[in-house]
Amino acid sequence: MTATVLEQPAPARAGTGGGGLPARRAVMRWALRMFRREWRQQLLMLGMLIIAVAATVIGAGVAANTPPPPAAGFGTATASVTIPGSDPHLAADISSLRSRYGAVDVIENQAISTGSSQQAYLRAQDPHGSYGQPMLKLDSGSYPAQADEVALTQGLSTLYNVQAGGTWHQDGHSYRVTGIVENPTNLLDEFALVAPSQLTSPAQVTVLLDAQPPGSGTGPGGNANRDTLPGLPQGAVAAFAGLSTGGSLSPAVIVLAISVMGMVFVGLVAAAGFTVIAQRRLRALGMISALGATERNVRLVTTANGAFVGVIAAVAGAGLGLAGWLVYAPHLGTDTGHRVSAMHLPWWAIGLAMALAVATSILAARRPAKNMARVPVVAALAGRPGEPSAVHRSILPGLLFLGAGLACLFLSGGWGGTGGTDTLFLLGGLIGVVAGIFKFAPVSIAVLSAAGPRVAVSVRIALRDLVRYRARSGAALAAVTFATFLAMLICVIASVRFSNVLDYTGENLTSSQLVFCTSAQGQTSSGQALTHNQVASLEQQMGNWASSMHATSVLTLADAGATLNQIGRNNNNFSGPLYVATPQLLAQYGIKDVNPDADILSMRPGFSSEPSMQLAYGTLGNPDKLPATANNPVIEEVTGLPSGTSAPNTVITEHAIAKYGLHEHLDGWLITTPQPLTAQQISQARAIAVQDGVSIESKSGELDLGQIANGATILGLLIALGVLAMSVGLIRSETARDLRTLTATGASSTTRRTITAATAGALGLLGAILGTAGAMIAGLTWAHSSLTTTFGHVPTLDYLLLLVALPAAAAASGWLLAGRNPATIARQPME
Repeated sequence: MTATVLEQPAPARAGTGGGGLPARRAVMRWALRMFRREWRQQLLMLGMLIIAVAATVIGAGVAANTPPPPAAGFGTATASVTIPGSDPHLAADISSLRSRYGAVDVIENQAISTGSSQQAYLRAQDPHGSYGQPMLKLDSGSYPAQADEVALTQGLSTLYNVQAGGTWHQDGHSYRVTGIVENPTNLLDEFALVAPSQLTSPAQVTVLLDAQPPGSGTGPGGNANRDTLPGLPQGAVAAFAGLSTGGSLSPAVIVLAISVMGMVFVGLVAAAGFTVIAQRRLRALGMISALGATERNVRLVTTANGAFVGVIAAVAGAGLGLAGWLVYAPHLGTDTGHRVSAMHLPWWAIGLAMALAVATSILAARRPAKNMARVPVVAALAGRPGEPSAVHRSILPGLLFLGAGLACLFLSGGWGGTGGTDTLFLLGGLIGVVAGIFKFAPVSIAVLSAAGPRVAVSVRIALRDLVRYRARSGAALAAVTFATFLAMLICVIASVRFSNVLDYTGENLTSSQLVFCTSAQGQTSSGQALTHNQVASLEQQMGNWASSMHATSVLTLADAGATLNQIGRNNNNFSGPLYVATPQLLAQYGIKDVNPDADILSMRPGFSSEPSMQLAYGTLGNPDKLPATANNPVIEEVTGLPSGTSAPNTVITEHAIAKYGLHEHLDGWLITTPQPLTAQQISQARAIAVQDGVSIESKSGELDLGQIANGATILGLLIALGVLAMSVGLIRSETARDLRTLTATGASSTTRRTITAATAGALGLLGAILGTAGAMIAGLTWAHSSLTTTFGHVPTLDYLLLLVALPAAAAASGWLLAGRNPATIARQPME
């Protein structure tokens, strides 16, 4: 039989291959209908992208508003001049500055005793001054206008239990409280505001004025002498607002870089999710291919689905993030110590984060879209997945990414990095190393097949399915690896920071310890030394309070006017008190048989091996006279001393005191109670300190190394386990038919549990190994010049938790959550 064409078909127009725009619109409409029908199955990807965008919005707000505002310390002025109150020509010097620079704003300060380590001031300032208005805000009541009026900050109002309308007593004077005030640029600034010029003998005077630093804008030498001004009074110091530190990155840029890494993590999980969705739609995709859809049209179905998910997640995440930011912004002001404007946001970073969310979703959908589009029509109609791609294709890109990342880390400067270019190298290196590790994930999964013949049948089935569904198992492994990588990096960085024996960091005291400080070697906050009667009175009141707390010990702390430093070290030098190792102190902590020639005793590990140490003593704190020094004092490490940064963790021996002719001074008492101190008990101690003009110190909110490292490890474990739960669920859902077949042939719940446990445990073990190895390689490369410092104190427990507990917990969770008997042997549903 023959057929005759009576009319030639019209030639195809350029740009209409595969149906052109009408076909793409039809495919996108179908993709949208599929998304609306299956949106519940995509809640995981939507939720993760929404959380990522919302976290970026909140993080950008925190980063942009955490640094001190430009008005901090200067108001609207461009310079400030600080003049000591002891200046004999104070009034004439202020008048000279006014005549030379025009309008000035004078702020007078005098220290007052509050009984705590937080300093407070009696301040005379004009609320309507030329420059200082941004540094004053009236919360309630009115500003003081008369000589006997005062306005208090909320902290002082609470401390002295006095409100507006009440009477405040200080140094024999009575003031009527007119209102509550604050410094919006520094909420930690506690002061009592009086009317201008009401302080007869201020300790310090700050003059705000409009002036530029000498030589500014004159070229390379323009930054010289920026602590001085023409006509500066004797002993005065000038400071200038808005001086650039140079070389530092914007906090919003750093948050955005972290957001990119987070989006990579989300994209890995999303890629596995889109792979499952595409597999579920395989027969439907084969049907439209049979009807004439091109490979490009088939790809567009999954890619359009990714675009829908990205747009919805970007809009919803931005809305959720803004709502969360508006709620948190007032609390951030308390945390950062200055008022925060809720609308002060880096909108460009938020816009980029939303665009990243859309791009991440589309890119995560592209590879599954390409894989499904390449499946032959007959195989797609039969619902058979395509063969996984050869793993060797990811080895070369992985090596390239890993090599580039390690090179950037090597050039980033390590612990000596100075920001700017070094920070860019660091971020680029981390991204390169992470990308390289991701590329090795499919190779690692392929290695599992080698263990097949040597394990039980149920485990062999689980390993076979991981290799068979390598597209989603590889993405899941990469996500678990990323979580482990970050947890290990945090542990390494925290261990280095807390292992610095000079700039010692950690908890200051335990919750059952409190220190009564006598301030600066027996001086009150006003600078006057405590008399013998004052010391006796304070000791009696302190003793009564300690007895009421049933204190287990009251240790007298003595100071010898000495400190330590490392020669040639400009940053992070010795910090902390240097108490005297009195016989009472040594007996308190059970320290015996010390080296009789030792000058210093310390519990800080490795302190005795620090080179170029120097003991400074004598005229400490006197800028006009250099202290005496002794190089290389004999330092002995003892384990009995307490570890708190404000506790006697490092002490000077009586041998050194006699050797260098030092004198002991009372510095305070360390009180230890059998139970943690309550806020009311601490307030009682503070009231005693206020009465006697001294201060107290109790436990602060500082965390120690164990808390930070354990927290990071547990967080990494939880994230990894969450990813494993989602990923194993995706993989096992694809093998549901096989599981039903096994059940029909008599497989018990133990077999089903073993399959799921082996799947989760294998992914957990590979992720722990890859993440830990990647973090160690990155750390070795970055800190190549200080390996002992970097890896000398990493907690071993955290290594074990990541390498052992993660796969064990994953396998146990898989065992417990699996095993339910399938209801029926169901057919493959048609799309």
